[in-house]
Amino acid sequence: MDDKLTAEGFQRLTAVSRETLGRLRVYLRLLEKWQGTINLVSTRSLEDAWRRHMLDSAQLARYIPSRGAGGAPVIVDIGSGAGFPGLVLAIMGAGVVHLVESNRRKCAFLATVARETNTEITIQPSRVESLTPFAADIVTARSLAPLDKLLAYSAPFVGREGECLFLKGKKADEELTEAAKKWSMRVERFASDSDSSGVVLRLRQISRDRSQGQQF
Repeated sequence: MDDKLTAEGFQRLTAVSRETLGRLRVYLRLLEKWQGTINLVSTRSLEDAWRRHMLDSAQLARYIPSRGAGGAPVIVDIGSGAGFPGLVLAIMGAGVVHLVESNRRKCAFLATVARETNTEITIQPSRVESLTPFAADIVTARSLAPLDKLLAYSAPFVGREGECLFLKGKKADEELTEAAKKWSMRVERFASDSDSSGVVLRLRQISRDRSQGQQF
């Protein structure tokens, strides 16, 4: 992973259409422009943005089931920040996406990207713990909080029927062990496409349960 990922390389890995790639290019240009006045992401991460942000987010799409007669899945992205992974998933057409972000300037950025890329999203300008829960199929998050806290944020939205997709790093095992002290859940883990030390956690059948241990 030493070589920087290009837009073309991203397209080969994700099989997105040329139209979708073009919209993601617009997104990245806006990110680079706004980064000068708002601290949206690590400035150094922009040197390999197609891997660090676009691919990191886009890899979740394969774990999101498409819906039939019931319509597209409802996705709640908590702590959206600059829109990763939620806004990338929206541009890819992965579902009906709600971006939860309390920072007003970041919300303005998200709205600008959505307008310039012609992407339909709902921005929830609130902290997730202050937001009135509504039914969602999937909750996503990246670099927001330890797993135990993420589950507390997510459970009111997904209950036992929905699922969570979280991007985690080297401390994933430690966080799973800690979370299992309070939560019962079915855990699947997948190697990250964008980070050799990262994982994608897919959590289902989530409930608060102090009496059961969990094997990982």
